[in-house]
Amino acid sequence: MTSLPPPDVRRDARRRRRRAVDVWLRRLGAGAVVFALGLAGLMLTAIIVASLPALTQTTVRVDFEIDPTLVSATDPAAGDFRAIVARGAAALFPDAPPAEASAAQRILTPAATRILRQEVLRNPDLIGRRLALAVPAAGPYDQLARDHVDRQAPETRRQLDDADIARFDRLTADGRVARSLNFGLLFNGDSRFPEVAGLAGAITGSAMALAICLAICLPIGIATAILMVEFAPRNRLTVVIEANVNNLAAVPPILYGLLGLAVFITCFGLPRSSPLVAGMVLALMTLPTVVIATSLALRRVPMAIREAGFAVGASRYQVVLHHVLPLALPGILTGAIAAISQALGEAAPLLLIGMNAFVTSVPHGVTEAATTLPTQILLWSESPQPGFVARAAAAILVLLASLVALNGIAVLLRHRAERRR
Repeated sequence: MTSLPPPDVRRDARRRRRRAVDVWLRRLGAGAVVFALGLAGLMLTAIIVASLPALTQTTVRVDFEIDPTLVSATDPAAGDFRAIVARGAAALFPDAPPAEASAAQRILTPAATRILRQEVLRNPDLIGRRLALAVPAAGPYDQLARDHVDRQAPETRRQLDDADIARFDRLTADGRVARSLNFGLLFNGDSRFPEVAGLAGAITGSAMALAICLAICLPIGIATAILMVEFAPRNRLTVVIEANVNNLAAVPPILYGLLGLAVFITCFGLPRSSPLVAGMVLALMTLPTVVIATSLALRRVPMAIREAGFAVGASRYQVVLHHVLPLALPGILTGAIAAISQALGEAAPLLLIGMNAFVTSVPHGVTEAATTLPTQILLWSESPQPGFVARAAAAILVLLASLVALNGIAVLLRHRAERRR
């Protein structure tokens, strides 16, 4: 018979195996964290690289003669700015034949007429004077300025022929072509032309919809949770209500869009594509999240707090308002953070209520047509033009920055509430 090792040796072997397992588990956990962070960093890097072309803009400096015979000082909005733009573009190549005037104008964005009109309406004193204006270059010429056009490819495979490239190279040599930061990405509305398309309408629409959503879901959700946890008797009805609230939190978001389309738009006649309807739909979607988070936060407050309040003669209302609710505030704000993230990044329910409409103006009211950042990203990503693809990536960065900023504010409020406990 073989003798067994001494007990101390067997115990040391088991201890070494346990420690080896612990080491491997720590390594696996650290590897999983590094892998997840690496994927997130890779995705963020890819988005940033894809958005770089949208952060700058190629412009062409054009001298426009604001002819008083074409633009009246009494009614400048009715002026013939199209003719002024055509003259300014033709003046870029004074030695070119008149037949090439239209080719020169194609270098400028088709929105040049609107840009010039806005500039004159902003400053009517320009009538009768010369205005040097940096006009965004058209999309194909912007790609040419960024060296995204293969000059050696056959003309049939390029949007620009050799004559177009030669004209743009001449403007570049004359110092009329420049590249600057694209502030219009944040301050312009949407457009059919990527060089002048911006996110002002989507940002405004998202802000309005989110404000309406929080104004509805936070008070109702917190009040519902307080009623269920603190005041309602624990019976079969409350159990059924809690189960239904938990089930609503798992409902696909697109069903809330169908509900909003059927109730708010069809039955109540509210305007389609409006931030009002979008905010109400998002409020329905985030309400279960707020109720569940608030209920959990209230149940975490020790029962001794309530009993101490009752012992000194406080009513249930006073105990809840003055003692329980302040202690549960950090957990409630955690639910608010989840609601903000869910509402701001949701697109599926908004598509069904028309928030993917093409809206070029910035909404000034909650009943005007608007888009949101997620739906704007979807619209731009579906466009085949390279300029819109880059702007979709930039819009993703704006959405991520908005989420980080709003969540940061909520986290700061939660930390302040925790310090007061």
